[in-house]
Amino acid sequence: MTPELSRTLNAIGMLAVCLVLALAFFYQLVLYELPCPLCLLQRVGFVAVGVGLGLNLLYGPRPQHYAIVLIAALYGGTVSIRQILLHIVPGTGHYGSPVLGLHYYTWAGIAFFLVLLGTSIMLLFDRQYADRSGQEPRFGGNTLAKIAFFVMLALAVLNAGSTLLECGPGICADPPTSYKLIDELDAGN
Repeated sequence: MTPELSRTLNAIGMLAVCLVLALAFFYQLVLYELPCPLCLLQRVGFVAVGVGLGLNLLYGPRPQHYAIVLIAALYGGTVSIRQILLHIVPGTGHYGSPVLGLHYYTWAGIAFFLVLLGTSIMLLFDRQYADRSGQEPRFGGNTLAKIAFFVMLALAVLNAGSTLLECGPGICADPPTSYKLIDELDAGN
């Protein structure tokens, strides 16, 4: 696998992570299903996966960048499995609307597993780490990589902002019912 193909596959992976985060925002903003604290931690896992992929896009593929992706996916997968286990017993309730019969945290667990699998497969190909003479441009001249990187960056900033609005500077409510920081600012006026 060439470094160019690797960079393209990393960009596609990052766009897939962006899609997951965008769908989470859709549920949050359009259906007004505020993310619970465990959901927010899963979003942190997806953003951290994006950091590893982003490093591959910026500086070329490296095993260390893939290690960040693997650690982030293990973290996010652990959080999603924790949430699945909280709601696995019939009658214990669930959180959020189902998507194609599964709740968001279950889909997150599946997505983190797929990230682990895809990253492990990418690590099998040594040619992507080939040392090239000369300095190559950021993103390797790959437009898809640029788009993926900046969409991920925007989603990371939006997630940080919405989390601050939802939780304020303190602990997040479980279950969340409103944007805490906005409520506190309104109460102060």
